[in-house]
Amino acid sequence: MNKKVIYAASAPAPIGPYSQAILANDTLYVSGQIAFEESQKGDIKAETRKVMENIGAILNAAGISYENIVKASIFVKDLNHFAAINEVYGGFFSTEPPARETVQVARLPKDVNVEISVIAVQ
Repeated sequence: MNKKVIYAASAPAPIGPYSQAILANDTLYVSGQIAFEESQKGDIKAETRKVMENIGAILNAAGISYENIVKASIFVKDLNHFAAINEVYGGFFSTEPPARETVQVARLPKDVNVEISVIAVQ
């Protein structure tokens, strides 16, 4: 197996013992991304947009784009934000959005409101 750590300087550095992403053969596994900026806390659309931009930076570092995403996992503290998250998230996919699940959780790192991880294929 060919395994490579992918790092994007423009996305937040990991806050624990994990990598931003791992490219294994032709599959990219992107760790859950959150928005660290205090100015975005409480604004679910701004938080979601920043998370998706972080994911985009990591995809770019691997030489691929949002079109390569085949699976996404969204973790949210309040499912009442589902429509707002969908509005922002959907704007990153012009056609053929990836498979996905959205799950409400009790708490997320840094007390953010949304975390998204993806799997992409080259």
